[in-house]
Amino acid sequence: MRKLSSIFLVGLCVGAIGAVAVTIGHGTAVPPKAIAVTEAVTTMSESPVASSPAPTPTPASTPGPSPKPESKVDPKVDAAELDRMVAGGDVSVVVFDRQAGATTVSVHADRGYTSASLVKLLIALAVLEQGGPVAQVQKMLSHSDDDLASRFWSAYGGPAIVTGWAKKIGLTGTRPPADPGRWGDTRITAKDVVRIYQYVVAHAPGAILAALRAASERGSDGFRQYFGIPDAAGGRPWAVKQGWSCCRPTRMLHTSGLVGEDDRYIVAVLSEHPASVDYATASKRVTTVVKAILG
Repeated sequence: MRKLSSIFLVGLCVGAIGAVAVTIGHGTAVPPKAIAVTEAVTTMSESPVASSPAPTPTPASTPGPSPKPESKVDPKVDAAELDRMVAGGDVSVVVFDRQAGATTVSVHADRGYTSASLVKLLIALAVLEQGGPVAQVQKMLSHSDDDLASRFWSAYGGPAIVTGWAKKIGLTGTRPPADPGRWGDTRITAKDVVRIYQYVVAHAPGAILAALRAASERGSDGFRQYFGIPDAAGGRPWAVKQGWSCCRPTRMLHTSGLVGEDDRYIVAVLSEHPASVDYATASKRVTTVVKAILG
């Protein structure tokens, strides 16, 4: 990978708050409903940890520090319950616990959706690998700037960005758009979104994660991007890339990112709604789903 490791060490944070992108008109037809709702919970033993001396008890008269929000994800989420939260639409959820090395929630993990701005993660990888402008890549992510995404898409390979990185990372459900010019029509799955984050954390954390931590509350088009993970995190640290699009003929709304101390959880929630469901309502539904899995 040319220059990628050194480039990603650049940690320039751009903008303030949640990264999302609007690709109006980038929706696609509603994918067929899954015949069966599946929920897979995988467990994996953790590495042994050396024992340490017990801490000295704090005197009763000395109040301790306020506890941090507990970093946990409920592995007993009911798939049918999540489906009911997105009435008339579709939702897919995958949560990976990096500490345990296990997928703790998997609901409709392989269902395909129009990616909207989640494909900007792959665009960023392509641009940075080829020595592109770090600050502009970070702006594209943190402010979810569509103009920059379009420029990078044209200059750094177009659909080949998707096919090339899908092969490199091992994405099984990700496909380039049928119309080569419509990057937001890239097809993607929740399982693949988690794999992208696993790759970024392991191989390219610098510039990309700095931008996702500095995601702005409103995107470059003014859309409020703190639905889903940011609104549901409850004080936990987060880094996010959001995405939404409408209406060809449906509305897509996705939240993805890292949640918890030491980026413990990778969370991907993809959703599709009838166009009659407005963004405000769809945003609340996605936030409700994330709250259900974060406990």
